[in-house]
Amino acid sequence: MAQPAETVPDETAVRAETPKKELGPVFKLASGPTKWLDDRVGLAGLSRPFLRKVFPDHWSFLLGEIALYSFIVLLLSGVFLTIWFKPSMSEVEYQGSYELLRGLQMSDAYASTLNLSFDIRGGLLLRQMHHWAAMLFVAAMLTHSLRIFFTGAFRKPREINWLIGVAMLSLGLIEGFAGYSLPDDLLSGTGLRFVDGLIRAIPLIGTWAEFFTFGGEFPGELIIPRLYMVHILLVPAVLLGLIAAHLALVVYHKHTQYPGPGRTTGNVVGYPVFPVYAAKAGGFFLIVFGVLTLMGATMQINPVWVFGPYNPAEITAGSQPDWYMGFVEGAIRIMPNWEWHIGSTTWSWNVFLPGIGVMTLFFGIMAIYPFAEAWVTGDKSEHHVLDRPRNNPTRTAFGIAAMTAYAMLWIGGGNDLVATQFHVSLNSVTYFLRVAVFVAPVLAFLITKRICIGLQRSDSDRMLHGAESGIIDRAPSGKYSERHRPISEGEAFKLTQHADLPALMPMTEVDGMSEKEIKSEQRRRKATRFYFIDTLRRPTRAEIEEAAHHHMHAMHLDDGNGEHHAIEAEEEEEHHLAR
Repeated sequence: MAQPAETVPDETAVRAETPKKELGPVFKLASGPTKWLDDRVGLAGLSRPFLRKVFPDHWSFLLGEIALYSFIVLLLSGVFLTIWFKPSMSEVEYQGSYELLRGLQMSDAYASTLNLSFDIRGGLLLRQMHHWAAMLFVAAMLTHSLRIFFTGAFRKPREINWLIGVAMLSLGLIEGFAGYSLPDDLLSGTGLRFVDGLIRAIPLIGTWAEFFTFGGEFPGELIIPRLYMVHILLVPAVLLGLIAAHLALVVYHKHTQYPGPGRTTGNVVGYPVFPVYAAKAGGFFLIVFGVLTLMGATMQINPVWVFGPYNPAEITAGSQPDWYMGFVEGAIRIMPNWEWHIGSTTWSWNVFLPGIGVMTLFFGIMAIYPFAEAWVTGDKSEHHVLDRPRNNPTRTAFGIAAMTAYAMLWIGGGNDLVATQFHVSLNSVTYFLRVAVFVAPVLAFLITKRICIGLQRSDSDRMLHGAESGIIDRAPSGKYSERHRPISEGEAFKLTQHADLPALMPMTEVDGMSEKEIKSEQRRRKATRFYFIDTLRRPTRAEIEEAAHHHMHAMHLDDGNGEHHAIEAEEEEEHHLAR
């Protein structure tokens, strides 16, 4: 038989101590400067609240990070390109290493771009990385804006941050166009000619605005230096300020989060900035940087040597702008030839309305939508938990309709390529898009709204009747039915966390209200009916308790031969139909 082990007397016992943690070489190197700063500016006290800030963990939040990291890559690669690029329209004779253009007259800007591509070590890689990063920057901002819109993250108290995002998106288009135009090749010059037409189409002041912008008649000799200053100084400085304000407001308001167990408007469920989120963010930045490097090294973009230097008398066949400006060009291409001739002036509505008008409408609707929805709902409370898109069908349908209209205009920007690639008439493509740009968004709105309502019904059915188990029972009457199992509390919480917004009926009592207030309130109530009349209400507490009681009762039934389950399923179906 085993004997008990001897115990150590208290007087000879040694207290167990946890060994002190040894800092690694990196932390040892950083400890000195960090302590120096902390002694002088209180670095630890200033950074402690931010380092313990909690951020939720969801893949869709990475869209904003992609935009931020792309902008950092743009700054880093832009510094390199600035060293070698010459923003001058002075004529020189090219004597570089690209033999097909050697001896040709071109601007300093185009010649320096060729030198960057062929004669500067790493120049072509950095040029292409810069171009890809610019397109990814705009794409990530646009996708991030869609995520914010569909989930309702623009609601109080984040309206200002939404407006900052709209401003950044519009500045991103300006910044991308300015950089796209700097090489002064034939393709970028064609884009400048396009903008020259937009400026001249402004009623009454168009010609004056053109001479002011280009320093004389197009193309002039000043536009490249002016765009250069806009591209490397003015717009990046404003973007840096807006990004700083955007991130500061994210920290101040705390991050939004998706509905789920334990997630309320008063907390944030996630990870602290340090060390978890900082490590993830650092790794993700390296991934974005690596992908852009791979794209710059293996995917050719904007081969300016193929187009040649810009000549106002020439144009490239099949020329297309960068994708983010395609919707403006598409609007102009499909617009009918509407012009007014008043006295000695020409009002070119065929250029002004689809060009400047479409961009103004696009960003204007984005800017005012949060305030329009707040007016409709009359909701003054703060929102830190996001909506599932299906739970606000009208907002989701509006978003899909806007995306559809954008897609129609985007296709119009390449109507010539659509015609040649699919062997159809260019006029037929144009006429189709003139109709589709108005009809397709309406169809998209109606279809999307019905899909969202269908998903709401599916959620309600899952909440009240449970999840499908895959087990089929047969009732004594011969009817087949599937067993359902109750869903988890976490899933039930997610399915019922959204608010029910009412569709208000017209006012019947107007005591104490002025005529103006009555009309405004009646319009608001009519808007609520448009927004919420078809929205499915979430199950009530009584219905949820009844469903839970039913599931508990079904679980205790004898399932020896499955007969009781089959009868219970049949009774459940009859009860559901009766209701």
